[in-house]
Amino acid sequence: MKKEQVKVKCIGMDERGKGIVKVRGQRIHVPNLIEGETAVVEIIQRKNFKEVKVVQILEKSKYRVVPDQSLEGQWEGCQLQHLSNEGQAEFKQKMVERLLKPYGKVSKILTMDDPYHYRNKVISTVAYNQKREIISGIYEENTHRVIPVTQCMIHNKQADKIISTIRKIAKTYKMQPYNEDARQGFLRHILIRTGFATKEVMVVLVVSNQIFPGKKNFIKELLKVHPEITTIVMNINNRQTSVVLGDKEQVLYGKGYIEDILCERVFQISAKSFYQINPIQTEVLYGKAIEMAKLKGNEVVLDAYCGIGTISLIVSDKVKEVIGVEVNKEAVKDAIKNAKRNKITNAYFHQEDAGEFMVGLAKQKQTIHTVFMDPPRGGSDQKFLSSLVRLSPKQIVYISCNPTTQERDLRYLTKQGYKVREIQPVDMFPQTVHVESIILMTYCGSEAKQ
Repeated sequence: MKKEQVKVKCIGMDERGKGIVKVRGQRIHVPNLIEGETAVVEIIQRKNFKEVKVVQILEKSKYRVVPDQSLEGQWEGCQLQHLSNEGQAEFKQKMVERLLKPYGKVSKILTMDDPYHYRNKVISTVAYNQKREIISGIYEENTHRVIPVTQCMIHNKQADKIISTIRKIAKTYKMQPYNEDARQGFLRHILIRTGFATKEVMVVLVVSNQIFPGKKNFIKELLKVHPEITTIVMNINNRQTSVVLGDKEQVLYGKGYIEDILCERVFQISAKSFYQINPIQTEVLYGKAIEMAKLKGNEVVLDAYCGIGTISLIVSDKVKEVIGVEVNKEAVKDAIKNAKRNKITNAYFHQEDAGEFMVGLAKQKQTIHTVFMDPPRGGSDQKFLSSLVRLSPKQIVYISCNPTTQERDLRYLTKQGYKVREIQPVDMFPQTVHVESIILMTYCGSEAKQ
């Protein structure tokens, strides 16, 4: 191991929020460093990689702030906490422009007035520390070492308090944290979901097996400290996997789900449901997406990757008919229940691969005016995109949490006759490097093909 300290000038920032410096002609990426700053950094050369950290900031950026919480252990989740709100907006605006400006003008990013404690879903991984004390937190980058997090500037405050209580009770009941290497132990993760509008709270205990000694007393003790909890679910995950939730669940208390209100619609949310984690900005995101579509009320629209039916049900009163398609069977069940719960009769949900479903619609010569698509971070695959082109909707509203994969998909769609009309970034995840962007595309036929 070799250590050295060098004075550097930050020449830019990468997509992970790290400062870029040059040392002897080599580009090095440094956490907690902002473009334009001068600093002394320490470079530790290990066997297979370099570890770099800031020792002293010599010239500070106008955007540098001191975070509200201790920096120790927080860089993995809140990579931009040392940037002011203005600085974060500029960083994300530049990131979206760098990727999407070739397709058209990028509108000014829509930011959040109070960008703290917005997460309605908190996942904490349980482990032992070196003193054999139960801790919970997040994985260190590129490792399976758990960094303890007791409170976080973006977590729901109540969720952090409940997780802290569970750690204390777990010690009393000798609930051993799960060790992935040894495949031993019981408690793997704690997941808390909170209804922003309803204040309902779900606790999910992710465990390695369903044998839970002292289960009734554990629940009783937890509810005594936190009577605000409305349901407790035990999720069994005995697989050797980094995926948090397993397939089997058992409701230990309450109804097994919570409800929340979004854009004046009520949604049932189960442990495995996809539901946007920032409810305030989700209303901004979906409101803007629907506004961009300029719907007149007589259209048939398709909601691909519809999940539990959020976009479908929110847009339902602005169109003639909305069709939702989703491959996840449980999500479709939730979507159908949510439609009934909201007394919506013009939304129809199908459990099928979205690409195959669109091929079927095209064969039936079904006319779809607008497709709303909100794929996972990996974007859409070639099969889905080719099916979308075959269906040829008049317009596409593409919502993405990853502008990099969105740009890749745009490259294909713009070669198939679609033209980008509007690009709108939305800061859904303040303090982190993630950003959402909405793209409106219209079909122009063969003359638009490149």
